[in-house]
Amino acid sequence: MKIGLVSISDRASSGVYQDKGLPALAEWLAAAVSTPFVLEQRLIADEQAQIEATLRELVDVARCHLVLTTGGTGPARRDVTPEATRAVGTKEMPGFGEQMRQVSLHFVPTAILSRQTAVIRETPDHAALIINLPGQPKAIKETLEGLKDADGKPVVRGVFAAVPYCLDLIGAPWMETRPEVCAAFRPKSALQPKESA
Repeated sequence: MKIGLVSISDRASSGVYQDKGLPALAEWLAAAVSTPFVLEQRLIADEQAQIEATLRELVDVARCHLVLTTGGTGPARRDVTPEATRAVGTKEMPGFGEQMRQVSLHFVPTAILSRQTAVIRETPDHAALIINLPGQPKAIKETLEGLKDADGKPVVRGVFAAVPYCLDLIGAPWMETRPEVCAAFRPKSALQPKESA
């Protein structure tokens, strides 16, 4: 399993401040995903052409199965991550953005200003899921993991619960998650049989 991480920030990429997006994503994935995986990480500026080129490179050349971006999804003029993501996608997956906004609305009314989306990028022999996440580490965790009550039961599901099954459907390697962080959902017909001892 190969996962690409892209932090999109003019100031972090130019060294004005330290990037927090890549460490937050890597830390969350290490806690949530039990299947071995390799990370490809990129820190780039809010430039549409550069974002598009980076996403293409991660999918077509580095052969990532999943790409998570952080930053550049607001309404500001420099925020062009969703436009770049749609430009490289072959199928749009709008449910991811809808659910991320649903989760974030439990915390802040400005969640309606976020423009996160997701796409599938397909080449003749490979496909990857690309998801735009918020820019703040706290919001990244909330949207991936969802909201839980005091007993740890989901109140609002995070988007990552649907990621492993989506990856199955596009031909990526099997991914397992740690249920205490994020329980992956698969229909019964798609569950992998347990190996006999």
